[in-house]
Amino acid sequence: MQESPSDLEPRRDAAATAERPRGRVPEWAKLLLRAVAAAVLVAFLARKLDWPVFLDLLAKCDWNWWTCGCVIALLSHTVAAIRWAALARPIGFPQSLGTFIWRFFEGQFFSLCLPGSIGGDVVKAYRLADTTSGRLLAGCTVVADRLTGVAALGVLAGTAVASREMALGLPATLGVGAALLAVVMGLFRLGVGSMDLVLSLIPEEHAARRFLSRLLPYQMQPGLILRAIGWSFVVQIGGAIAVACIGRALGVVLPLAAWFAVVPLVALAMAVPISISGAGVREGLLVLLLAPYGVQTDAGVAVGLLWFLATIVTGLVGGALFMLEPRPAAAPTPELPANT
Repeated sequence: MQESPSDLEPRRDAAATAERPRGRVPEWAKLLLRAVAAAVLVAFLARKLDWPVFLDLLAKCDWNWWTCGCVIALLSHTVAAIRWAALARPIGFPQSLGTFIWRFFEGQFFSLCLPGSIGGDVVKAYRLADTTSGRLLAGCTVVADRLTGVAALGVLAGTAVASREMALGLPATLGVGAALLAVVMGLFRLGVGSMDLVLSLIPEEHAARRFLSRLLPYQMQPGLILRAIGWSFVVQIGGAIAVACIGRALGVVLPLAAWFAVVPLVALAMAVPISISGAGVREGLLVLLLAPYGVQTDAGVAVGLLWFLATIVTGLVGGALFMLEPRPAAAPTPELPANT
């Protein structure tokens, strides 16, 4: 007897359930957890604020210094786009430098708007290439770009913290930084050079194998990543100076060495998908890390808030570029032949 469509529906549902990976947290649940975490962190900080003092700080903000911080942040993002171009061009993306800058700022906009932590990276890869294989390779360049940025953050943060905790002089601080940089570069060379061995140990159907295979183009050219780390230092130093300008706008005047210790640690924490857009994480860590320098809770939260506002500005620049780019004209509708 032939089965009706209604009889087949339960089987289709069962098959779909069987194909769904077990133990995997749905994306909506991850987003909900991050939203709850952000709300809890923000509420906790709000209870710690002396609101009249906090509002007075914002009212007396020197917006010229804040604007200076925004400009430096925009320049830092431009350098980051140059770093991305340096990683992408040698492996098959001959686009102009202006195209990479344009796509990079578009990614900043979508990172700000999309709920996922890597939404902007996906958009950058998608917009850079126009084929599936090309977008996969573009994704490889975005991952490599991210890794070099995190490596530079780690070196700067580790050097600054070691210098502060051990009261090191300039020569010793430079020595610690050089040692950490040597370790990072050695790990990159080891990781890229042994990629074939690592892939051979991972089952073909495992997600980690698909992720690592995207980095294979760099196996034959490890120097590309090492040079990108150099660009990353420029980016991270610029980011720290931008936050220092934002702090100065609120009357928080500290040595640049203090910001080099604090900002990379906050940026590393914000890279972990704990909350949405780093809300609460950024402000809470600023309060914690700036306290040894005599910065009060209200000032630390205010710096975080204006830092986030500067992030919104850079994201809106990318949104404007996305809207301004000419779209290809639609193909004309073919006319039907007249009836004879």
